[in-house]
Amino acid sequence: MTQGARRAAALWGLAVLTLPTPSFAEQVSDTNSPYTVSARLDFRINIGKYMYLRVGPPGAGLATVGFNVGAVLPGAPTVATNGNSQAVPWTAAAPTFTVSPSNNVLAVEVGSNAGTVSLQATVLSPLAAGSAVIPMGSVTVSSDNGGLPAPAIPAAGTGAAVTVSGTAFGNLVTQRSANWTFGLNAGPSIRAGSYSGQVGFTAVAP
Repeated sequence: MTQGARRAAALWGLAVLTLPTPSFAEQVSDTNSPYTVSARLDFRINIGKYMYLRVGPPGAGLATVGFNVGAVLPGAPTVATNGNSQAVPWTAAAPTFTVSPSNNVLAVEVGSNAGTVSLQATVLSPLAAGSAVIPMGSVTVSSDNGGLPAPAIPAAGTGAAVTVSGTAFGNLVTQRSANWTFGLNAGPSIRAGSYSGQVGFTAVAP
């Protein structure tokens, strides 16, 4: 074999090695009357897992829930008047407190195809006004949809998880929405001040 022939053979072998592996279809033939043939075809579909959670209106902003707390003096009852030395009827009993919420009903939505979803709340920063702190567990939350319950907010750390009911494929796919209503348990032991804190809600699936 000449040098050119050997070089051509080497290149041919390289070309053969780099050819892709062919994919063959099923072939069926029938030579007998009546003629009937059929061919099968396999499908393979890969669907990625996803999960989303929204607490508040759509958009990139962070929702804020507010509460204004005012003292009510027993006697009439009478709401305390702003200012110093303001005369009001009072029986000398301990005051009660009224809570006026703002933006305390939030739309919530969760979706996943990754299996059973659970939700839990974590206190990211306590309700604080300087050195004064209100336990975050004083904030309550309830849901108008039993399929998407609201997890209890703990005093600190991470609270107990609740399970979101699945909606399809044996509860492995979830598409739920609800309105969560937040409240505040206020009492006479709360020091006056402007408090702020933050809670995070986490959705988990296998």
